[in-house]
Amino acid sequence: MVSTIPMPKPSQRRVIFFLVLTTMLWGGSFVFNKLGFRELPPVTFLFFRFSLATALMFLVCIGRLRRTDRTTVVKGVKVGLALLAANLSFVVGLDGTTVARAAFLNNLFVLFVPLLGFLLWRDRIGRFLVGGILLAVSGLWMLAHGGVSGFSRGDLLSTLCAFCIAIHILAVSKLLKDEDVYLVTLFQLATVAVAGGILSLLFAPPFQAVGAVTWGSLIYCAVFPTILCFTIQNTYQRYTTPAQAGLVYTLDPVWSLVGGMLILGERLTAREWIGCGLIFAAVVVPVGISRILERKTISRYRKG
Repeated sequence: MVSTIPMPKPSQRRVIFFLVLTTMLWGGSFVFNKLGFRELPPVTFLFFRFSLATALMFLVCIGRLRRTDRTTVVKGVKVGLALLAANLSFVVGLDGTTVARAAFLNNLFVLFVPLLGFLLWRDRIGRFLVGGILLAVSGLWMLAHGGVSGFSRGDLLSTLCAFCIAIHILAVSKLLKDEDVYLVTLFQLATVAVAGGILSLLFAPPFQAVGAVTWGSLIYCAVFPTILCFTIQNTYQRYTTPAQAGLVYTLDPVWSLVGGMLILGERLTAREWIGCGLIFAAVVVPVGISRILERKTISRYRKG
């Protein structure tokens, strides 16, 4: 008889380190997508990225494929359609605006998740979230009156992307119960790859030769924010609370902003800085207050 020794619970410092690493990898994807768009149309870049990610995930799932059933495939495709909407609006929106603006607008999904929960299932919505929404609207107004083109089509699509990300999060929460998460992920990625290929054939303009920078961008986006981040999140997020994880994930647009400035040479006007700051505060304040209340509740529970 072989005895199994449970893995020790990682320290909070280790958990936070890897979750912050996840935000850095996600933030980097904005910059690498933007670099890839110089030679590939956004939808074609989406197709190649998810095709490569699907191939890599297939290798990971080879030993699990025999457990595939109709339910797993159907749920994977359903969640994959939500993922397709999020990523399609992401690449088209990012192509029409700066990395910093897209990143901060995408991060509005943190506000959209509870809003959709309230509209669809009448989940309770806190007064701090209402304050966050007001801050977000103020930030959007500042972005609309800042920059060269004001609130562009790319900004609108990046805001739509945040809404689609929220739908994807809720779809995962409501649809997935006891399914093999790796197999579901495989069919999610495959759904995006197939749909991206069809859309690329129908609508994307032809492209010329692809250079080393674009291939490097594709590999980065397929491996790090797609495969590696998924693994890290599933490994470490369970050892922390939703409020703390949400607070860490608000770092995503910060890394994107830094990358856009250092690598792409992007710069923000004063109003854009204020707009991005208000949107960042709109996300951080409700999540931060939730974290404080959560810690107080835990403290009272331990004392009681």
